[in-house]
Formats: sequence, C-alpha cells, structure tokens
Amino acid sequence: MMKMLLSLIALLSAAQLARAAPPTCYSRMLSLSKEITESFKELQTSKAVDSCVETLPRLYLDIHNYCVLAKLRDFVAYPRCDTVLEVNELKEKARSLYTILISYCRRDLVFLTDDCNALEIPIERSITEN
Repeated sequence: MMKMLLSLIALLSAAQLARAAPPTCYSRMLSLSKEITESFKELQTSKAVDSCVETLPRLYLDIHNYCVLAKLRDFVAYPRCDTVLEVNELKEKARSLYTILISYCRRDLVFLTDDCNALEIPIERSITEN
C-alpha cells in the first residue's frame, strides 16, 4: 500500500514538473502566431478603431508556411495606421515573431509549404484545438 502511495505521489509530482517546464522555441512561435492572428481578428471586428484598420494587410499566420516571413515583414512595414495604438501593439508582436523566426528559433522550424495565398484566408480552428 505504501509503495502504491509513493508511486502515485511521484507520478503527480512528475506531472506538475512537466507543466512547469519552460516553453520551447517552437511552442513560443506557435503561441505567439496564434495570439497575433486572434488579435488581428479582434481588431478587424472592433467598431472602436480607426477606419484605416480595414486597409491593413491580412494577418492570418501559419508558421509552417514559408510565406509567413514576407507576410510579417509587409505588415510591420505597412505605413498607414501609425496613430492607432492597437495596430502599433500588433506590429510590435509581429516584429517579435519575425525576429524569433529568423534568429532565435530558425533551426527549430520546418516550413511545410510556400503557399502565400493560404495566408490570405482565416484559419479555422479545429474542435480538438480548443
């Protein structure tokens, strides 16, 4: 009985440590790209922001698509909407993701496609991702 109890405690402790592990480069890229995509969608549907938001380049990201690099560069360099705080915050996140992709984590990422048109369409999340 005592051995079983100790095994259970060890198993639960291991599960706690696994959750406390620092994010990997890949998981950071993935979570930041999802965060940027969600923020962009919210910005597009918000009624309180400037009308220039409608002219922003689309920002539906897939870090496995090689075109994501050009998409991020274009978004950050977009000259309009500089007075909109939400856009500037989104550009800063996009700049951070671009830096992570091309420098810190470039060896951790595999591009599976280079379909630039795919980044023009919102990616619908599957039920299993929720």
